[in-house]
Parts: sequence; C-alpha cells; structure tokens
Amino acid sequence: MISANMNTYIARVLGDGDTPATPEQVNAARLGYWKRYGATLLGMIRHHQVSAADFLRETHDLAGLREMIRAERGLERMLRALPGRKILLTNAPQRYSRDVMRHLGLHRQFSHHVAIEDMHVHGQLRPKPSKLMLRRLLRRHGVAAHRCVLVEDTLANLRTARQLGVRTVWITQYLRMSDPIGTAPLPRMLKRPAYVDVKVKSVRQLPARLHRLR
Repeated sequence: MISANMNTYIARVLGDGDTPATPEQVNAARLGYWKRYGATLLGMIRHHQVSAADFLRETHDLAGLREMIRAERGLERMLRALPGRKILLTNAPQRYSRDVMRHLGLHRQFSHHVAIEDMHVHGQLRPKPSKLMLRRLLRRHGVAAHRCVLVEDTLANLRTARQLGVRTVWITQYLRMSDPIGTAPLPRMLKRPAYVDVKVKSVRQLPARLHRLR
C-alpha cells in the first residue's frame, strides 16, 4: 500500500499537470533516487521541491492499517529479555511508526523513537543510511559505535553503520525483492555480506546469536 501510494504521488509530481507520469517513468525515478541518495524522498525534495511532510502524509495515509499488520508471537517478551537500551530508528513518519508499535504492543520496549522527522542534520533531512545522521545519533545518546547493534532488513543501512563501527544484524524473513520498486528478485541463497555480523531469518532468533556480537 505504501509503495502504491508512493507511485501515485510521484506520478502526479512528474506529470504535466493533466496527465500523470507513466509507470516506467515513476519506477526510473524511484530506483534512480534510491540508488543515488539512499531514499527516494531525498531525490523528490532535491529535484522536484516536494514537501517532505506532504510526501510522508500522503504515502503513509493508510485506511485500515491495523488490519494489515502481521507479527510473530512473543516479540514483546523477546525484546524485553534482550540486554541494553533499544532505540527505534525508522525512515517512516512518527505517527505511522508510533501507531504500528502501539498496535503490536512493542512501544514500551524502546527507550527512544527516532522517526524520519527527527533525522535533520544542519537543517537538511538525512534519513538512513546517512552517516551524518548516525554519528549525530550516537553522540546524542553518548554511546560508542562499537557498543551498538543495528538490526535491519536493508543492506544499504547496515553497510553504512558497519563503516562507522556499529555491529550489524540482517533480518531476512520479510524480504521479497532486492530493490524498492519490486523489479529485482532476490537470489535463492542470501549470502551474508562481510559488513553483516549476524544474519537471521527472524528477529526471534537473535537471542541465540548474541554471543556473535560480543
């Protein structure tokens, strides 16, 4: 749904005012901006002067969100048992990610919630995989990079974090495609890149792999 909303929004922006852009034009823009900037939104801001707030509001306006959410059982108990502070770091907007966490009953397991609206550095939006944003986050919380673990399903975000010295966990269970527009199928065997310390299918497997992160 978010991807479909994004396509509709981008088609309108790229169109001539009367006719929306073609799906091919939309896909080319999404993929090109994602590869160049790490996030489609940044390309839309820089090249089409869109409002980040407007983009996020329209693309994440989902009726019946709660009915769409599916989660594994026992996540709240598993998160509570994991050692250390937990910070939710998401490129999703505040309201959307807050509603998802509350619906799942996981919001109390995170000491901080950092959404895309909080990812401004020197007045510019710097979402994941921005090194500037990650460095600022580490400084703000007074934590050395080597004492942090980033748990993610997006390899680009993990690569950047590992370059800063952050330990990395790659979650693969919900991966369907290897690009944001769904045109590049995943390989049958998902090999663990060198910058990934631990690869797990489910986050529920994380407690059994903690020894690899010490």
